[in-house]
Amino acid sequence: MKIALAQLNYRIGDFDGNKEKIRETIRKASVLGADLVVFSELAVTGYYPHDLLEKREFIERAEATIKEIAADCKGIAALVGGPAINQSDKGKMLYNAAWYLAEGEVRDVFFKTLLPTYDVFDEYRHFEPNRNFHILETSGIRIAVTICEDIWDEQPTFTEFGKNRIYQTSPLEELAPSGPEMIINLSASPFSYNQETWRKDILRKKARQYGVPLIYVNQTGAHAEIIFDGGSLVISGEGEIIHELKYFNEDFRMIDTEDLTAREVQPATDYIEKIHDALICGIRDYFFKSGFSKATLGLSGGIDSAVVAALAVKALGAGNVRVLLMPSRFSSSHSVDDAVALAENLGIRYDIVRIHEAVDAFEAGLAPLFEGLPHDVAEENIQARARGIYIMAISNKFGHIVLNTTNKSECAVGYGTLYGDMNGGLAVLGDVYKTDVYHLARFINRHQSVIPENSILKPPSAELRPDQKDSDSLPEYDLLDKILYQYIELNRTPSDIAGTGIDPLLVSRVIRMVNMNEYKRFQAAPILRVSSKAFGAGRKMPIVAKF
Repeated sequence: MKIALAQLNYRIGDFDGNKEKIRETIRKASVLGADLVVFSELAVTGYYPHDLLEKREFIERAEATIKEIAADCKGIAALVGGPAINQSDKGKMLYNAAWYLAEGEVRDVFFKTLLPTYDVFDEYRHFEPNRNFHILETSGIRIAVTICEDIWDEQPTFTEFGKNRIYQTSPLEELAPSGPEMIINLSASPFSYNQETWRKDILRKKARQYGVPLIYVNQTGAHAEIIFDGGSLVISGEGEIIHELKYFNEDFRMIDTEDLTAREVQPATDYIEKIHDALICGIRDYFFKSGFSKATLGLSGGIDSAVVAALAVKALGAGNVRVLLMPSRFSSSHSVDDAVALAENLGIRYDIVRIHEAVDAFEAGLAPLFEGLPHDVAEENIQARARGIYIMAISNKFGHIVLNTTNKSECAVGYGTLYGDMNGGLAVLGDVYKTDVYHLARFINRHQSVIPENSILKPPSAELRPDQKDSDSLPEYDLLDKILYQYIELNRTPSDIAGTGIDPLLVSRVIRMVNMNEYKRFQAAPILRVSSKAFGAGRKMPIVAKF
């Protein structure tokens, strides 16, 4: 049997665009002699539509689109992900479904059993879990059709709490007595830099456990903060990866189930390269799918804005990125020089707008209100907010989207100014710790010097007062990030973290900063997710709580 894997980049709610991608791929597969072409989970709607699934017209469009796609399935069959109406009078209105299309019509439908509600997922809000299991028989092969989590009924563990939770119902165990000769999984598996290994391990384990080949089709592209990395797989019944599709790109692969010997896999990459490619994908799709093309940001001469500018140029092109340099009386001359050097290296437009007169005007207006009070963070933040006004004015006047440059370390401890440097339509580095921002800079410079060396080597500073350094307010970033990673990603307690040899008072201080700044993160721009626990949809904490 010849099967085509279709790894595509969908757009949520773009029924015509998604339909054309799918139909074009079906025609291509048909010309190449495929018997079956497999698409990803919720391909028709894009993943994840959230409460669009509650709109009747949205579901009607989805089902109409599936029927239109079915009309092209003559002499070839397809498995396409999309919602299906629950015909029962019990449970939720919808199923998350894999539609089997053949002979010009819908011939069968398979429903998802294990509905994720962890991290960024909330499928049980909209879908009813499947309770009836059956096998697809096509071209003389018995296939177990599964959808995403149905195949990882052993959840990967990122915390020490609730290790390896086993679901009570395993779809593959339910299907095993029917004697499947192959497993096909339609997936929408979001990217995180530490997930590729465990994802492959689980899929290889399932293929070995049931002794049959496994086909896993993921999607690629980004939907706001959620990024899909692709990396679709064909695995032999012995658990060997035979085919591996590209990462962060659309791809297509034809296989013959009678010949699973020739290996075609992707070269191994380290986690920084994965993060780099994911962020470029996230920026590019955020703009394209939102209908924008141009970005702007404030360029300070520091490492964070330098990395964001370099990523934006790779994602959007130099002609679509414009930056503002906004020095104050506390900005060093080398910061301006470094920012100019970067802009010229990247070939982007830059303008220098000095903010001291605007800051002086604000301070003069506030002087009667602040009389007799010491100069403190209130005056310092006027500088950040003045810069925010300038950069948002460029956004409004020219239709540019502002890219936020705050990294995860700063975001975690509230080291940012609301309505100032936290402005932006998209937070590019909000899920990248400061120590990894430096690694990203080195990766960007791997072939030639793009980011000035001085931006990488100089002590980080907001330059809001004379000789200010981040270390005046925060622990050194290598130590801070160790604490943050254990608290955020690993969910460890303060005593657990202190048990690794870190000062307990410092641990408590850092955790207190994380907890008390939830209100800032609640107002932050969407953050591109590249880790297993990003701020935003994947980490929902109360704003007002006693920890």
